[in-house]
Amino acid sequence: MNGGESLNHRNNNKPNGACDGVKDARKKKNDEEEEEVGMLGNARFIKWRVGDVLGVAREHPIPCLLAASLFFFMGVEYTLRMIPPSSPPFDLGFVVTVQIHHLLASRPALNTLLAGLNTVFVLMQTCYILWTWVVEGRPRATIAALFMFTFRGILGYSTQLPLPEGFLGSGVDFPVGNASFFLFYSGHVAASVIASLDMKRMRRWELAHTFDALNMLQVVRLLSTRGHYTIDLVVGVGAGILFDSLAGKYEESKKLEDVTFITSNGVKCHNGLS
Repeated sequence: MNGGESLNHRNNNKPNGACDGVKDARKKKNDEEEEEVGMLGNARFIKWRVGDVLGVAREHPIPCLLAASLFFFMGVEYTLRMIPPSSPPFDLGFVVTVQIHHLLASRPALNTLLAGLNTVFVLMQTCYILWTWVVEGRPRATIAALFMFTFRGILGYSTQLPLPEGFLGSGVDFPVGNASFFLFYSGHVAASVIASLDMKRMRRWELAHTFDALNMLQVVRLLSTRGHYTIDLVVGVGAGILFDSLAGKYEESKKLEDVTFITSNGVKCHNGLS
């Protein structure tokens, strides 16, 4: 009997650290599996129904169209025969405006007249942008133009594109005197967009629409004279919008800094930003 009790005593005192380690590993694994299932269980696509999928196309046609265009242009890009280094760049804008290009090439006086009118439009943009700051005390458009021309200079110098074949220059075109210029991106277009956006903020609708129309004519002329590639003009529009937005954020940041300075000195702020 004493032998049995001794055996039971040895069994009860047997170390079980190995068993506990196996249990802990299993518990950890189960917890990880439950966590993974929980994450997938909350995934949005699991709750989708056929009606939801069809509703996306009905309620959000523009993103669906953009998704279709993504796959379309992926197919175009991966199967397109690239332009060899010995050939001039392909530009769809040049193809569309080929007839106007021939017209201006055959009539230098008309080309000079349009170049002069375009320079007048550039001066209009410049005068308006400076007016908003110097006279009206609203520096946003001027700051946007400074942003835009600074980055244009950096990018234009970083990648210096060749002058398009068939370029029709003019001594009265801006920059006046047949001076050299950066092709990427178009400062003409970007500055016009900056001015137009400011006009719309001030509800000067007629002036804004006039600038937009003149900008479109400017785009057609620059393509027709081969003064810019299409990508220069399109990016010019985007640059105008981008740097106008950045200028607005800069203004807001300076206003918030002024408010912080005023309130930290014990002065109550009444400008609506506190």
